[in-house]
Amino acid sequence: MSVTVYVPRDAGALSLGAEAVAKAIAVEAESRQLDVRIVRNGSRGLYWLEPMVEVQTARGRVAYGPVQWTDVAALFDADFLHGGEDVLALGTTEDLPWLKSQQRLTFARVGVVDPRSLDDYLAHGGYRGLAAALRMEPAAIVQSVTDAGLRGRGGAAFPTGIKWNTCLGAGADQKYIVCNADEGDSGTFSDRMLMEGDPFALIEGMTIAALAVGATRGYIYLRVEYPHAQRALQAAIDAANAAGYLGDALCGSGKAFQLEVRMAAGAYICGEETSLLESLEGKRGQVRFKPPLPAIQGLFGKPTIINNVITLATVPIILERGAAFYRDYGTGRSRGSLPLQLAGNIKRAGLVERAFGVTLRELIEDYGGGTASGRPVRAVQVGGPLGAYIPASQLDTPIDYEAFAAIGGMVGHGGVVVFDDSVDMAAQARFAMEFCAIESCGKCTPCRIGSTRGVEVIDRIRAGDAAERERHEALLRDLCQTMVAGSLCALGGMAPFPVLSALDHFHEDFETGRPAVLP
Repeated sequence: MSVTVYVPRDAGALSLGAEAVAKAIAVEAESRQLDVRIVRNGSRGLYWLEPMVEVQTARGRVAYGPVQWTDVAALFDADFLHGGEDVLALGTTEDLPWLKSQQRLTFARVGVVDPRSLDDYLAHGGYRGLAAALRMEPAAIVQSVTDAGLRGRGGAAFPTGIKWNTCLGAGADQKYIVCNADEGDSGTFSDRMLMEGDPFALIEGMTIAALAVGATRGYIYLRVEYPHAQRALQAAIDAANAAGYLGDALCGSGKAFQLEVRMAAGAYICGEETSLLESLEGKRGQVRFKPPLPAIQGLFGKPTIINNVITLATVPIILERGAAFYRDYGTGRSRGSLPLQLAGNIKRAGLVERAFGVTLRELIEDYGGGTASGRPVRAVQVGGPLGAYIPASQLDTPIDYEAFAAIGGMVGHGGVVVFDDSVDMAAQARFAMEFCAIESCGKCTPCRIGSTRGVEVIDRIRAGDAAERERHEALLRDLCQTMVAGSLCALGGMAPFPVLSALDHFHEDFETGRPAVLP
């Protein structure tokens, strides 16, 4: 009888040797004349245990990790095909504490299914949301998303239902659905994991969005550094087209939706929605003035929905289970769940999906196991390179859009980067401002010039005496205020946040005179 072994094809696992492990298992099984079926799944998100191999047994999947190709023969000797004990044995996958305490809604299938198998997707509840949507009027679909309280997971947290309703009401002969898959924030990888581990969920979500607003064409604007995601998406799109879930007659309904992947331009600024549209049209990625909003005049001047990967991939479960089911997770105005990504100086890096309300301390200590160095946490940056640095004294803040705004932070895309007490926060502030200077599209003066001058002023603060530091700090704060108030988009408007938070919470680092370089 054939035994199914799961070896991840996720980019993170591949970078740690998963391909060699899969080949070693195939070779070893053949040499021992054992019938083994190898499924290349996505990652479960326990990156400190990758490559994590799972075996389907009578008591469920049993996990082993981290496995290298040199461990494979010993695993066979230990009868791992039947869940045998070994030094790398972790137990049944579903009972692993890291996974058991999560609330996986958007990521329910990631790591479970073969991401390129439509049959596997259907067997695990796929396309039930689309089936429900096909029975509904467009306005009812939009209302369900609105009632669920889903907000944009790409960073801005704008209510998805409002955006969709605006596009629905815009009259036009052509409308578009665009997925922003240009994931560029530091410490973020949930979009990539979803696309590599469950691409049909994104495709289904985009198809439902098309039905909701009357769009017939869609584009996935994919980060150019994600070749594995590109292959997974293309395989899923081909399978969906062949089975009638995409094309000229969705599931025989007579409604059409064509979808394709476009590779991004390799610029951070193209993660901003209007700059993305410019790039998608074949132009230089520069920010557009708003209004008009993209939902009214977007791609090629037509009404366009632009949502992030996680936002769109969450839509199917809302349509399948109902708005109330999703809304019952979370807290306050932050409804549902968020895939949080632990990175930086952390012992157990990976992805945690929890309902809004979990605290930073729970994430870092209970899931992350504290710092990798064993030293105390000094700062945490949440929300990518434009996010504020949160001091250890505020780790009990719940992850909630409004709670974070109250302390000057932002949830953003859910990236959590941890620093221990050896970090030089003035150097981090300089890095944030320099990042903006490098990545600015150059269209507006506050961002283009302000970021460059900001780097120079930080250097002067660190090099000067006490009197000079005070004068230059006042200048830096004034410059930051100008950038916040005058920049066209979030790059210039939010780049000051990490700088100001470093000044407010870690002022002593600007007084040491240490060289402003990354530690």
